[in-house]
Amino acid sequence: MQNCVAALPGPSRRYKTMLGATRRVPTLLGQRGFATEKQLKLRIVGTKNIAKITKSMKMVSAAKLRGDQQRLAAATPFSAWASAVTGPLVDLENLPATDFPQKNLIVAMTTDKGLCGGVNTILSRMTRQLLQKIEADGKTYQLFVLGEKGRGQLRRAYGEKFLGSATDRQMPYTFDLASSIAQDVLAGEYDAVHLLFNRFKSAIAYIPSIKTIRPLTDPTAPFLYPFEVEPENDPETLTNFFEYTLATQIFHSMLENATSEQSSRMQAMENASKNAGEMIGKLTLQYNRARQARITTELIEIISGASALKG
Repeated sequence: MQNCVAALPGPSRRYKTMLGATRRVPTLLGQRGFATEKQLKLRIVGTKNIAKITKSMKMVSAAKLRGDQQRLAAATPFSAWASAVTGPLVDLENLPATDFPQKNLIVAMTTDKGLCGGVNTILSRMTRQLLQKIEADGKTYQLFVLGEKGRGQLRRAYGEKFLGSATDRQMPYTFDLASSIAQDVLAGEYDAVHLLFNRFKSAIAYIPSIKTIRPLTDPTAPFLYPFEVEPENDPETLTNFFEYTLATQIFHSMLENATSEQSSRMQAMENASKNAGEMIGKLTLQYNRARQARITTELIEIISGASALKG
């Protein structure tokens, strides 16, 4: 009899696997039910900690916003003289069918840090639309991106068009930084340089804008008619003036974008804190219901046990 039992074939590996899976089904089904009191408590604590962080970040952004607004107000008269050189500021959203020159350089200004709402996403999307317009006109372009977020969003689709990028910039921005970026931008020869940035409007609004700067190779340009260029037709003087104009506009555009960044981050953190408060209320309600159901079940079991002992 023992030999017969020993000779019986055992369950196959596949059958054992099926048995193991069958035994684990009740455990999996039990975990798919409602969250337990402990799980809800942990989620409430975690959400409260996140709410504390978002509130602190909002206060920090509000303090930085005041400083950026002061620096922007001081830099606006510094760059106002260049409006006659660069022309009017145009909103990217309502950009008309501009006659782009043959060679263009797009300087997109984004942020190095996240958690600032859609300030980078909107500008990157409008940058793509602008590049499509330039390609539709049969013109050429290259990209120079300021900020880690913009580089990550644009490099995958336009990596071969990248001239360079500037990331991990020290804040607050200085004119020395803008001059260094202007030197990198002028590494090639272009018919126009387009600065794309978010123009600060108020603490709750910003406008994606574009500013175009063309080389000053013609001394008879309209904006120079009140002045005399000495020596006459000197290209070096106009080149240096163009570099200074470009650095001035880059500096002012970076300050505009930095102020928009802080205002957008402040609003994003305020919305995050509000959403965290709503989530804490819902989780607390679920926790109280689960606790009440557990207490009610325990009371029913105690009463049922006492009734059975009396019977």
